[in-house]
Amino acid sequence: MTGLPSTLPATFTTKVAREFGVHPRDLYGWRDDGDVIELSRGVFRRGDAPPPTYPDLLAVSTRVPSGIVCCLSAASLYDLTDTLVGAVQIAVQRGAHVPRIEFPPTEVLRFEAGRFELGRTTIEAAPGEPVAVYDATRTVVDLMRLRHRFGEPTAHSALRRYLATPGARPAQLLKYAAELGVSGPVRSAVDIASAQ
Repeated sequence: MTGLPSTLPATFTTKVAREFGVHPRDLYGWRDDGDVIELSRGVFRRGDAPPPTYPDLLAVSTRVPSGIVCCLSAASLYDLTDTLVGAVQIAVQRGAHVPRIEFPPTEVLRFEAGRFELGRTTIEAAPGEPVAVYDATRTVVDLMRLRHRFGEPTAHSALRRYLATPGARPAQLLKYAAELGVSGPVRSAVDIASAQ
């Protein structure tokens, strides 16, 4: 086989290519010729596919399908932070196996299984290719919950920006905060932000 099969998905792994009968020699030949682009180790995108909006998120999510884009990476998507994100941050359930990802730089956060799905939604990383991400409400609560890690100013800034958006849902924010065990700090921060 030398030609790129038209049935091969826009984004695919080496394993998927093998399932389509593609020999590794052909796959790497396509990469070298520019027919496919290697997004991450073992993750490829057809050269004739529309460019992805979020190639790093697409690459990491393809390698860790059970992961959910979270924290600063999610905050950046929702314009809740100006912090430059040096790595794709994904949440996985505690105990889950995650491959070592050197490119794109990736930071794995391990969350408890009981509330792992809370606030899960998707964004389209490329046309017709959704990637799991926490919604803006869960993102703010996670930043408040992990403010010792990301910094109080970052967490409080994200909360203020969230409350200033037209789609803000303060009641949902407080509900998520209660479920994730940070209702006190979040309620105080909401009260302060509302008073300003």
